[in-house]
Parts: sequence; structure tokens; C-alpha cells
Amino acid sequence: MMNIYSQQDSNIRRTWFLMFVFVLVIVGIGWSFSYVYGNQSILYFAVFFSVGMNILSYWYSDKIVLGMSGAQPVSREEHRELWNIVENLSITAGIPMPKLYLISDASPNAFATGRNKEHAAVAVTSGLLAILDRTELEGVIAHELSHIGNRDILLQTVVVVLVGFVTLLSDFFLRMTFFGGRRGDNDRDNRAQMIMVLLGIALAILSPIIATVIQLAISRKREFLADASGALLTRYPEGLASALEKISKSPHELRRANHATAHLYIANPFKGAHAAGFMAKLFMTHPPVAERIAALRGL
Repeated sequence: MMNIYSQQDSNIRRTWFLMFVFVLVIVGIGWSFSYVYGNQSILYFAVFFSVGMNILSYWYSDKIVLGMSGAQPVSREEHRELWNIVENLSITAGIPMPKLYLISDASPNAFATGRNKEHAAVAVTSGLLAILDRTELEGVIAHELSHIGNRDILLQTVVVVLVGFVTLLSDFFLRMTFFGGRRGDNDRDNRAQMIMVLLGIALAILSPIIATVIQLAISRKREFLADASGALLTRYPEGLASALEKISKSPHELRRANHATAHLYIANPFKGAHAAGFMAKLFMTHPPVAERIAALRGL
């Protein structure tokens, strides 16, 4: 039977494989349109721009996410109990204590971000601190520290960048398809060009959808893994299970909820989507809370 540690290795391998597929999709789109328009610079632009965006996101992803969420740094004197929980669990997990941030919002939620264990941050909302007891808060913090320990924070950031880039690139090429292109010298060239244009349009329309589905699938897998890892860290799965119950019952939606960062939170920051059908689950950023709680209590 696969244990928690082998599951971590398996999920990380799958994630890198999906990222490799993403790169192939980007290069494929760039090559298709560079062929249609007879312009190799389109392909070069796609490759170099994607590399540049990855480098930028690697160094500044945490600052971007924290700024978008309205998070403010927390000191030990301001929230001593929270600070002590994060410090103690970081020691138990064997990672440096991440920077701690607070989001002034009634919606209970939390997320971790950063490029590695040495440059990580955990942010919690004031609503989370208001409704959870100590063991429940420990469960949530352990979940977020598990994201850091499992290197989820870097991988998820890179996938987000790739998804955003594919969407922008597809939109750009789709506009180029409609507003101009290279004319062939004969019927055969014209037919080949038409086939490539149609293929390009299909890629432009479908690639953002496929990219988003892969992004959400990765997020859901890692939420289950972080739940299990967090339970292993605290040795008390019921703490996180109880916290998830309280979080899911909160009527408050995160004021600065953003679809670009929704998957980073421990729970969906948007309220009102409870459908459990196949298509509904396909586009959810998080697994259904009931499934996560059942898995935790099954431990």
C-alpha cells in the first residue's frame, strides 16, 4: 500500500510531467502560428516570454499573491498564540518558520506561498482566528506548512503562470488569425494554410480550458495530500476535520477573492457552489469538503 511519503513523490512526478506537457502545448501553439504566418519570431517570442514570466514568478510570486490578498505582516506581540503555533509546528516539520501574515476579513481561510522553504509565508484571515479553537487552528497551520514542506507552493505558482501565459498567447494568436495572415501561392498552399488556421483556432479555444482543468486537478490532488500530511504532523486528524467543517459553514465570502489565486487557499474563497456532479467537480478549485473530512476521519 502506498504511504504518505511515496504519495508525495508520486504527485510531484505527475506535476512535473503535467508542466512538461504545458511547455509542449505552448511551443506547439507558437510553432503552429509561426508556420501559418511564415514568421519564426512568433515561436521565439512564445518561448522567451514564457521563460521570462517563469523567472519573474519564481522571485516575486509571494509578494504578488500577498499584495493581491491584502495581507499584512504579523509580529509575535500582536498574535502570540498564532505565532507560537506556527513556530512549534515548523520545528516539528523540520522547516524554517515562514513569515506570518494576517488578512483582515471575516471569511475564515488561509494559504501558504513562496518559492521554497527558506522563503515562504503563511497568511490567515481574522475570521479564521475568530471561529477556531487551538487544536483546529493547529490543524489548519499544519496543512499550510505541509504545502511548504511538499514544495507545493512553488509548483502551484509555476502552473498558474503557465496557465495564464497559455491563455494570453491563445488570445493573441486568435486575434492574429482573424485580422491577418500569409497568403499561399497556390491551391495546395492555401489548403494547408486553412488547415493550420483551423488547427490554430482550435488550440486557441481549447488550450486555456485544458490548462485550467489541469491546474485545478493538480490543486485538488495536493489539497488531499496536504490534509493527510498535516494530520501526520499534528497526530490529530480531527482538529483539521473540525476546522474544515466550521470553515465550510461560514456564510462570508472573501472580499478580495480572486480566481487567479483561489486554489491557494485551504478552502474555496467563493461561496454558493455546492453541486457535486462530474462537471461541477471538474472545475472546482478544491475537493468537496465532505470528501476531505471523510478522508481525514478515515485516518
